[in-house]
Amino acid sequence: MKLAVVLFNLGGPDSVEAIEPFLFNLFNDKAIIGAPQPIRWMLARFISSKRAPVAQEIYGHLGGRSPLLEMTQDQANALREEISLKFGENVEVQTFISMRYWYPMSDDCAEKVKAFEPDHIVLLPLYPQFSTTTSESSIKDWHRAAKKAKINAVTTTVCCYPVNNGFIDAIADFLVPQIEQASQTGKPRILFSAHGLPKKIVDGGDPYQWQVEQTAQAVVEKLNRDGLDWWVSYQSRVGPLEWIGPNTEDEIVRAGKDKVPLIIVPIAFVSEHSETLVELDIEYRELAEEHGVPLYLRTPTVATHPKFIKGLSDIVFNHITQDGDVMPEGKIKLCPNSHSRCICKG
Repeated sequence: MKLAVVLFNLGGPDSVEAIEPFLFNLFNDKAIIGAPQPIRWMLARFISSKRAPVAQEIYGHLGGRSPLLEMTQDQANALREEISLKFGENVEVQTFISMRYWYPMSDDCAEKVKAFEPDHIVLLPLYPQFSTTTSESSIKDWHRAAKKAKINAVTTTVCCYPVNNGFIDAIADFLVPQIEQASQTGKPRILFSAHGLPKKIVDGGDPYQWQVEQTAQAVVEKLNRDGLDWWVSYQSRVGPLEWIGPNTEDEIVRAGKDKVPLIIVPIAFVSEHSETLVELDIEYRELAEEHGVPLYLRTPTVATHPKFIKGLSDIVFNHITQDGDVMPEGKIKLCPNSHSRCICKG
């Protein structure tokens, strides 16, 4: 048997010249801006040109490019090794990367998968919490590219895994020593920070916010510490629309007023990129210092933590017995029925 595992991620510009076209691809996605064409195209062109100078400054801190592809490749390599150990010699495993807004994108990935001639494909978003703006957008674009490439292999889709044991354990492993460190300064506050969404998307049935809160709750339960001071907040707010909250920046200011040491946990990111390395590590750290937060710590993303990689391999193993379904971990629907944009068939 030949098994292909396709890892989905956002993607990032690989040069200064790629920043504006990367932003255009992002804002030209119907899942991000719902306006019909050609209006969406014109809006995407306008927004990307306006935001490019700001983005260039952000990526300037990272050498003018995103590190996301290299980090995703490390995850893909680690996952291939873990799955190969689990299946043994009877299954040939190959992992592939499909980025949404910069290369390698779906069409590039589909051609490589086609050449591999797999018997079974597992689609695995590197977004633990499902959203129409991330996982669903990537999955839809993959199916378009797979149809174009005439891929006919059995395909199973993992829609989400917000409380996967490996994912939760890896976060807790990074968080525990930081709690111990921060406790020397005072009783620490833990802020689980996730990328935000416009409120209208969540009100329209997107389960992302609910799933983020489930992840944070699972980490707190894993820590099993009485009287833990913890909150969930949302970062990266842009534009005039109302976004879900509370806002991470406001929570940092509040921590300064309360004079509590603060630990930021990037709860929805599994790889380091501009939102962690620049927004959290530089911009929000400066905000914390400005407002008198006595200690500011940030946990690493789970990246290639062995427990996270094992958790992903368990999910893949769990899904290869199914034919053509879209399911969460455990194959049982997680989201309440009120979240109508959930696509799982578990």
